[in-house]
Amino acid sequence: RRICVLGSPSVGKSSLTVQYVEDQFIDLYYPTIENTFTKIINYHNQEYKAEIIDTAGQDEHSILSKNHSIGIHGYMLVYSITSRASLEICQVIRDKILNHTQTDWVPIVLIGNKSDLHLQREVTYEETQKIAKEWNCANIEASAKHNNNIAKAFELMLGEIEK
Repeated sequence: RRICVLGSPSVGKSSLTVQYVEDQFIDLYYPTIENTFTKIINYHNQEYKAEIIDTAGQDEHSILSKNHSIGIHGYMLVYSITSRASLEICQVIRDKILNHTQTDWVPIVLIGNKSDLHLQREVTYEETQKIAKEWNCANIEASAKHNNNIAKAFELMLGEIEK
């Protein structure tokens, strides 16, 4: 399964991916160009070879590359719970994906990263639940720093792909 991790710069896409694949949290921020990781995921007693594409941060003007649309089975759209703008970018990215794939639905997990920074919260879980219902996708909050809900987010991704 090919999974593409997309979102604004500095929302923790790489931290999420590296925490999941390598069980470590990188505290320093280095802007990612693009990295691909491979991991065997056991989901419902079946093994899946996941190719996880960790992308450079997107904004509303970013062009969705062919690498991020052709042959992708599912999308993890990451925002920071401390940044409303990063959630808005996820909505723009989803629209671009649907436009690119010329479909009205693709497997998506909407991930609110940095849940450990709850005192700086700008986005509520309830509002993202509403968006997830509208998009017919999974929604979860996670903390790459504390390795909270990271594996669960990837399991949700496989569940959305297998729908």
